[in-house]
Amino acid sequence: MTTGSANDLVSFAEMTDPELVEQVALGKPEALAELYDRYSRVVLSFAFRILGDRPGAEELLQEVFLRTWRQAGSFSQARGTFITWLLSITHNMAIDEIRKRNRRPQRANSDDPVLLLANVRDTDTPVEDRAVGTTLRDEITAALRELPPAQRNVIEMAYFQGLTQREIADTTGEPLGTIKTRIRLGMKKLRELLPDHGVDLA
Repeated sequence: MTTGSANDLVSFAEMTDPELVEQVALGKPEALAELYDRYSRVVLSFAFRILGDRPGAEELLQEVFLRTWRQAGSFSQARGTFITWLLSITHNMAIDEIRKRNRRPQRANSDDPVLLLANVRDTDTPVEDRAVGTTLRDEITAALRELPPAQRNVIEMAYFQGLTQREIADTTGEPLGTIKTRIRLGMKKLRELLPDHGVDLA
């Protein structure tokens, strides 16, 4: 994606995510370019893990940022971070794409948070409403809050930041085996909690 002058690049690079989203809402493509530089890798990885299709994930990446450009005014910092909002858009667009292809996401009994939460079924909420990260994200977040902090943190890193288990281990400095155990136990508990929060698994 293109950016403006060197001075513009420096100023946008120093902005926080909410400040950049505000600039995007004002029609500043340089702000969108900065957000793309920050998060395109995470979005691509997240989309690929749901779709299992690299070309499809790359196409979805562009669509996600196009929607971000169009819906930047809908972002509310009070509801959560920008990356949570962005990955909520990615999640919902990926699931919509899977439905268009008449096939289902990978099985929900996986210990991978991305794969399990990709199987969340929305029965009532329109795609456009889900894309701005409202009810579904809030319900999942509420369920996550009931997990022990160590388990919640690694699941959030996987689902909301798109990190692999190895990347989580490298980031936290914890052994890979410890990360796997925390995710496995956390996902077991989360499967039990989600129905209580009105979230159904496909």
